[in-house]
Amino acid sequence: MVFPSNEQSSQSIDNVHFQLNFALKQTKLLKLNNLVFVKNCERVTNLYMNNLRHRLKDERGFNLIELMIVIAIIGLLIGVGSIAWQAVIRSGNETAAEQTISRVRTLQAQYASKNHGKFGKFDDLIRSVGQDERFAGERPVVNGYIFVLDVQDATGSKPSFYSIAADPQAPEGVTASGTRHYYTDSSLGTIKSTDENRPAKADDPST
Repeated sequence: MVFPSNEQSSQSIDNVHFQLNFALKQTKLLKLNNLVFVKNCERVTNLYMNNLRHRLKDERGFNLIELMIVIAIIGLLIGVGSIAWQAVIRSGNETAAEQTISRVRTLQAQYASKNHGKFGKFDDLIRSVGQDERFAGERPVVNGYIFVLDVQDATGSKPSFYSIAADPQAPEGVTASGTRHYYTDSSLGTIKSTDENRPAKADDPST
């Protein structure tokens, strides 16, 4: 058996010490690098989270402003639309009222031809010549208008007479059901109307 010399043993021990020291330094360097990496990761993560929080905060504020603007626009559109819609309803009510008076004139002529020149009230016209049942009674309200039909029987000095007036149920304001007033009678050949806030008369302009 050959034993190593003292010099060789010393070199071997030095190599072992060097390797151990190098491994220990590598381990310490690795731990240091890991620690730096972890700290850098934490720093980046914190920076990202802070930026995300600020961005979300900004977005919440923007969304709130945007929502308020949308609500304001919707409110404006509803207001304008309501006014326009009321104008459409008002115009439709006025047209319907004029058409109703024209139809009453026709029905009165039919009724008089069946009753020796006598004119009828709304209930008579409903029973005899097909007047709309919504007009039953003395002062029916149909499509925002109040209708009044006055009938006078013939006397020795004058023939039978009727007059019909149509006045808006709500004549003023944004929610007015109409602004025009209508009138006609058995002595007139046309329908009279006025935009003034009063009942129409026989001497008002024709429609």
